[in-house]
Amino acid sequence: MKSPRAELVAETAITLLAERGMRGLTHRAVDEAAGLPPGSTSNLARTRSALLELALERLTELEAATFAPALSAGGPGGLDALAETTAQALWAQLTVGRRRTIARYELALEATRRPELRAIYDRASVRFRDPAVAILAAAGSPDPVRHGRQIVAFGEGVMFDALAGAGTTPSLDDLRLAVAELLRGMLAP
Repeated sequence: MKSPRAELVAETAITLLAERGMRGLTHRAVDEAAGLPPGSTSNLARTRSALLELALERLTELEAATFAPALSAGGPGGLDALAETTAQALWAQLTVGRRRTIARYELALEATRRPELRAIYDRASVRFRDPAVAILAAAGSPDPVRHGRQIVAFGEGVMFDALAGAGTTPSLDDLRLAVAELLRGMLAP
């Protein structure tokens, strides 16, 4: 993040996206919710696109930190360690990171209409997909590129179903079991 003020504006935008949706995110709403003088957000992010980009960049930083253990798993513990760290990261996104995950889905839908936001969203996704491919290759996947895409899609599906779909939030144990079963299927000899 560029500055403490930029971080505050981005974090506030994330909260507003989660609480009010895309229509509830305005420069004025960010100023009010963050306790900033009127016009502060516009000085930092002149346009709506710039504000959305700022929020997406901050979300990417926060989610990268959440998934870092899973994206560097492997080595000692092998499949069990990878399943555990992946389940823990998904659990964090559904519980303490719930607001961030909902905001990201708001931004994902908006990115389907805004090419400039789509480009940022696509660049951010590489930070998750490429390490997943590398981890699965190291774990012995016969097709790490496909399996890397699948494990990311699995995680996205679990989160979306729990937060916006008809599903319920799975328990941490359910996530552990589901991730382990998925990985065993991918890595079976």
